Amino acid sequence: MIEDRIINPKSAIRILGIDPGLRITGFGLLDKQGQKLAYVASGCIRTPEGELPVRLKSILDGLAEVIALHGPIEVAVEKVFVNVNPQSTLLLGQARGAAICAAVSMNLPVSEYTALQIKQAVVGQGHAAKEQVQEMVKRLLNLPGNPQADAADALACAICHAHTASLACRMGKIS
Repeated sequence: MIEDRIINPKSAIRILGIDPGLRITGFGLLDKQGQKLAYVASGCIRTPEGELPVRLKSILDGLAEVIALHGPIEVAVEKVFVNVNPQSTLLLGQARGAAICAAVSMNLPVSEYTALQIKQAVVGQGHAAKEQVQEMVKRLLNLPGNPQADAADALACAICHAHTASLACRMGKIS
């Protein structure tokens, strides 16, 4: 039922999920009230071709704009995985750093999750395909269609945080 998904914005926790990338950084926002989740917004920040500092500034400025526009109070960021190419890993880490700086410069708490943790929380299986993540995000947030892959990954990160933070709080690990 749609009525069950309606959330009172005054008592909801707004979470920003970020899927950092040097070319495309996905973002997704949802509101959480109790166990209910509601989609707020999602999209991608596409960086211009060119020098690394300009691309990192684009990520920083884009996420600062998203934060200013939507007012999240918690941020969840996907952790970097080490891949075969160390140069790619380093560049991805710098994009991730720009994303984290956007959040902490606005005094927002940042939580970090691995891709495995995110897929496990959303799909129930840590090695799920991107299409499975998109489909589950669509179902969990009652969306009319699949979000773009990077935006879906960011929303999945926010969903993971919503579930993980709730569990940690119930277990007395978070006040």
